[in-house]
Amino acid sequence: MNKIHPLMLSFTLVILLAFIFIAGPYIVPHDPLKVQMDNRLQTSSWQHWLGTDHMGRDLLARTLAGAKLTVGVSAAVLAVSVCIGVPMGLLSGYVGGWLDRLFMRLVDAFLAFPDYIVAIVLSGLLGPGMLNLMIAIITVKWVSYARLVRSTVLTEKSKDYVTMAKISGLSPFKIMMKHMLPHVTGNVLVLSTLDMGKVILMIASLSYIGLGAQPPVPEWGSMLNEGRAFFYHASHLMLVPGLAIAIIVLLTNLLGDSLREHFGVKKQKGGFS
Repeated sequence: MNKIHPLMLSFTLVILLAFIFIAGPYIVPHDPLKVQMDNRLQTSSWQHWLGTDHMGRDLLARTLAGAKLTVGVSAAVLAVSVCIGVPMGLLSGYVGGWLDRLFMRLVDAFLAFPDYIVAIVLSGLLGPGMLNLMIAIITVKWVSYARLVRSTVLTEKSKDYVTMAKISGLSPFKIMMKHMLPHVTGNVLVLSTLDMGKVILMIASLSYIGLGAQPPVPEWGSMLNEGRAFFYHASHLMLVPGLAIAIIVLLTNLLGDSLREHFGVKKQKGGFS
């Protein structure tokens, strides 16, 4: 019997879950924002598969709508972080000199504090809201990609094929795009996949304490906060979004580990190589 490849399995599960999150709100007939106080705190039924919350809103509809916000915002945060970090790392590692020294001082300043602490402080300064939360997380996340790319470029630029490219007359920009960028793609893809779960947890946790999505927006972290007061007699209000977060974080970590094995990326202290 043929053994299922871990990468194919994890990728299939992620695609299946993404399809459910995207198509789900169009299949579930309930409005995630519609308040029906006569249906509040219902348990699972044929009409409401996962029950209703304290305001009578369908919990399944809110969970699926929250997936588009939580997961979608996380993907957008990572995309912007990669778009900022990769060019910065390429320039810093290849050009070197004062630019590299300036970059390293900037990195040291960001890495002096944990990501969560900086994100909380920035979110508090900017004010609650998903846009401000995105700005705060991007501010702390791009550094890890720039640092990873820089370390890879520093290793690669001393090799013979780069020297031959310089002798042949290729410009620094073409050398970075043609020779440096392909070498960092695998590392960046692995790190961004593993970071997906971390960013989802960060967004959910900051929304839980009121710095992200604001009610009645159906976001998983804010849903956990809303259900906290009803945990003892309506535990499903917290269990459903909590399980949704746990499942998607687990799947993204499985996909990241599979990609790391596929690209042969070795995990080291402080990043990948």
